[in-house]
This record gives sequence, structure tokens and C-alpha cells, in this order.
Amino acid sequence: MLPLAVSNGEVILIVVLVVAPIAAIAFAGSGAVYREIGKGAFAMDHEKKGSQGVDLTTAAGRAEQQAELRQMLEAKAYRQRQRGEEPLDVDEELRKINSPQVAGPRADPALVEEVRQLVIARNHRRERQGKEPLDVQEEIARQLRDLEGLGE
Repeated sequence: MLPLAVSNGEVILIVVLVVAPIAAIAFAGSGAVYREIGKGAFAMDHEKKGSQGVDLTTAAGRAEQQAELRQMLEAKAYRQRQRGEEPLDVDEELRKINSPQVAGPRADPALVEEVRQLVIARNHRRERQGKEPLDVQEEIARQLRDLEGLGE
């Protein structure tokens, strides 16, 4: 008769050898499940395609942006009034936000305003021709850079 006694060490080895392949197969098959965590119909991080903000190339998009800016500034002024502080002037703040921010320390504000008016007129002309309008701020900065070296 053969003894059938198994020691504790042998039991542990048998369990490890049997369970390790099963665990490896389960782990390999669960990768797709883990990649789907946090996604789905109720996830907060998905955006509708095409809703990347306001289209600033259209007049309606620019008008919507200006309306939202005014709303934010009015809300800020309201909160300041509620706290007993001096509220900011909404129209003045809108003028500051919409004024060109491209001028360096050497740029003359009158020159910047004149270049801005020229760029806006060029954009109107381009829109009538069916062309894409230029970015006003970038075009002002480009033209001021071109004009910088002329006087030297």
C-alpha cells in the first residue's frame, strides 16, 4: 500500500501550478473590458462630433461670441455688486477685450488701429470674392512685423 499523504508545501505547489495558467488566460481576456471603463452613453468626457465651439469665421459665430463675452462680464459685475465692491464697466471691458492685443512696446496705437481697419476691409473684400477671411489678430501682427524694419 502506497502512502497518500501530501504535505502542505506540495498542496501549495499544486494549487499554484493549476491556478496560474487560469489566471493568465483570464487576465489576457480582460484587456478590452478595462479599456471600456468610463466610456459609454453616460460618460461625461464625450463630445458630439462637430461641436468644437463657435465658428468664428461667420458673422453669426462672431456675434454669438460677443454675446457670451457680454454675459460673462455682466455676471462678473453683478457678483462684484453683490459683494459690495465697485462693479466693472461692461462696455469698457468689452472694448479692452476686443482691442488688438498684438502691439509690442514700440507699436503706435494709432498705427495698430489703422492696420486693423485695413485688415477688416480686406476681409470684407475677400468674403465678397468667396475667399476665406484672414484671422484679424494674426494679420495685424504680420503686417506690423513687416512694417517694423522699414524705418531703419
